[in-house]
Amino acid sequence: MRGIRLVAGALALGLGLAGLAACGSDEAPAGGGDGKLKIGLAYDVGGRGDQSFNDSAARGLDKAKAETGIETRELEASPGETDSAKEDRLRQLADGGFNPIIAIGYAYATPIGKVAKDHPNVKFAIIDDYSPGTDDGPNIANLTFAEHEGSFLVGVAAALKSKTNKVGYVGGVNTPLLQKFEVGYAAGVKAAKPTATVEVKYLTQPPDMTGFNDPAKGETAATGQLDAGADVIYAAAGGSGSGAFKSIKSKGKLGIGVDSDQYNVPELADVKDVIMTSMVKKVDLAVYDFITSVKAGKPISGNKVYDLKSGGIEYATSGGKVDDIKAQLEEYKQKIISGTVQVPSKK
Repeated sequence: MRGIRLVAGALALGLGLAGLAACGSDEAPAGGGDGKLKIGLAYDVGGRGDQSFNDSAARGLDKAKAETGIETRELEASPGETDSAKEDRLRQLADGGFNPIIAIGYAYATPIGKVAKDHPNVKFAIIDDYSPGTDDGPNIANLTFAEHEGSFLVGVAAALKSKTNKVGYVGGVNTPLLQKFEVGYAAGVKAAKPTATVEVKYLTQPPDMTGFNDPAKGETAATGQLDAGADVIYAAAGGSGSGAFKSIKSKGKLGIGVDSDQYNVPELADVKDVIMTSMVKKVDLAVYDFITSVKAGKPISGNKVYDLKSGGIEYATSGGKVDDIKAQLEEYKQKIISGTVQVPSKK
């Protein structure tokens, strides 16, 4: 169904842009003559409805839309697509008069750098990447996160809740960003229980990005870790996490969500009882902040990091499953904020 919607959306976009070109439209300043923004948002693989990363971005867009007069157009990446496809998507939005334009995910780094240079009057933002010389510039906001800090906290939770002294990590794609989740998580596990072990499994290797949208692979990976003795699994795998939670529930164990508070995601209602916490990465806050900054005429630019101290990263308490260890989690949280605890971000 999503593929059908994508094709239909692309056809509609093509027709709309053809009309604009025929009228001699040029790139527009942020905010039209009526004061309304025309916001283009380019999702990563999985798009709106992935129950995780992209959905968090969508919530930020929806909040801004509800509060201010904005027009939006949302487009979605396809599994396995090239950089040129992402570049074309961003160019379509820019040529269609959308300003600002937000790219969701580090995979847009090279494409957004190229398109932003060609459209200096358009404000761009990219979520999850800051690569000087690639996606930086005066009209680009790099909205990044301290994922390792939040992952440390859910690692502490995993260790404290584990009865087997063995926990798991299922990553969507083996990239430096997902390794950042992994090392933070492992550090938290070891801090709380030095003798605990962490089993690690990535669903795919770059350039194959389908690991973020393959529940069957998520289920298989989680089953393997559970059969090997893990009793808590952190699924940092986008839409593939739903498969991991399915396996976790069948085995009567515990899972940890990512990006969104997945206990409260409607599509995961049948597995919510095994989601003990989530590493909440407030992509919605970053998207909302950027839109409102453009609306106010003071657009964010450069690298802005959302961390525990700024409230851009958090651990979820929905469902009450970490209430008994919340004091310990809060103690570690404050130590990270104060700098007493330094969380690693690289292997």
